[in-house]
Amino acid sequence: MKRARLIYNPTSGREQIRKNLAYILERLEKSGYETSAHATTGEGCAAKAARKAGENGYDLVIAAGGDGTIFEVVNGLANLEERPTLGLIPAGTTNDFARALHIPRDVEKACDVLCGKHVEPIDIGQIDDRFFINIAAGGTLTELTYEVPSKLKTAVGQLAYYLKGIEKLPQIAPQHVRIEYDGKLFEGEIMMFLVSNTNSVGGFEKLAPEASLQDGMFDFIIVKKLSFPEFLHLVTLAMRGEHINHPKVMYVHANRIKVEVEGDMQLNLDGEHGGALPAEFVNLYQHFKMLMPEKRS
Repeated sequence: MKRARLIYNPTSGREQIRKNLAYILERLEKSGYETSAHATTGEGCAAKAARKAGENGYDLVIAAGGDGTIFEVVNGLANLEERPTLGLIPAGTTNDFARALHIPRDVEKACDVLCGKHVEPIDIGQIDDRFFINIAAGGTLTELTYEVPSKLKTAVGQLAYYLKGIEKLPQIAPQHVRIEYDGKLFEGEIMMFLVSNTNSVGGFEKLAPEASLQDGMFDFIIVKKLSFPEFLHLVTLAMRGEHINHPKVMYVHANRIKVEVEGDMQLNLDGEHGGALPAEFVNLYQHFKMLMPEKRS
């Protein structure tokens, strides 16, 4: 019998997973898995639990929680030679990765995906000994995702990010960078950059409209130096997916990206603090296999 390990954040989504734990385990058992669960207790807990599950030969490891939970699970498993299949039950604030894969927020429908047996390969990103599954980003605005207090996220959900963003808008200043990507070079002042693995970033579902999880390439977006009114206009365009032709936006595909910066620029990995630049981003082609909906539209 195949074995599944459910790694869940008991506080995500107003304790959505904890309240439905018995149902989730029962669905997996009926689907043919010998199933066990691990409740996370703090930062790094999901990564340790995932690595242990992988080393112990589990066939399926399911991340149940927000983007932070799947980020940790991926980091716990990515270095293993034999990696279990990934599963996901979204229960966070934004759920960018689940949005990109069209995995439903509803627990029952998410279990339908887990029990449906449809598996596809997916790419991930690597920076030294760290990994990301959805997005790596740098620049003042990107820092807001880990500055939003957890209590505010719980209370008002995704609105918390927009509230924090509005607060930080007047502080946004350009920084000088040197970026090498697949043998090409960009040098100049930028407001932010995004190394994206999917089309869904920060609740914007059309930010990287050409992104594919299975092509070995990142969608790389640079927002060049612009004025405050230009930036506000760009945000409205991004909501409609019409930003990629803006004269201050560079949008390319690349497998390997190296970013150097003058001064201090913090790195954001899947919504989590990823330290400071410089950094080199490498796409690991189809590094994992993942349970996902058979039809995605």
